[in-house]
Amino acid sequence: MNIIISDQAVKWYKDEMLLEHGDYVRFFARYGGSSPIQQGFSLGISNEKPVNPEITVDKDGIHFFIEEKDIWYFDGHDLTVEYDDKLAEPQYKYEK
Repeated sequence: MNIIISDQAVKWYKDEMLLEHGDYVRFFARYGGSSPIQQGFSLGISNEKPVNPEITVDKDGIHFFIEEKDIWYFDGHDLTVEYDDKLAEPQYKYEK
C-alpha cells in the first residue's frame, strides 16, 4: 500500500490547512459518509503528529501518513490524491 499525491494536491493542503515545512497530514478511517472501498466509512484528514505510522510519504516538506490502526480501511488499495481543477479540491482514488 502506498500514498501517491500530486504536487497540486500538496499545494492545496498547504494553502487550505495552513501547513508549514515539517507539518503532518494524517489520512484515517472516519465513521459515516461513503467510500468506494468501505461501506459506512469515509476518508478523514487531520493535521496531527503520527503515533504509530504504517505508511508515510514526504512531499514538499509535508509528511503524509496513515496510522497502523487505520490500514484496514484501505483494504490493500493505494491511496492516490490528485487535484480536481473544476471542484478546486483534492480527489481521492483507491487502486489495487
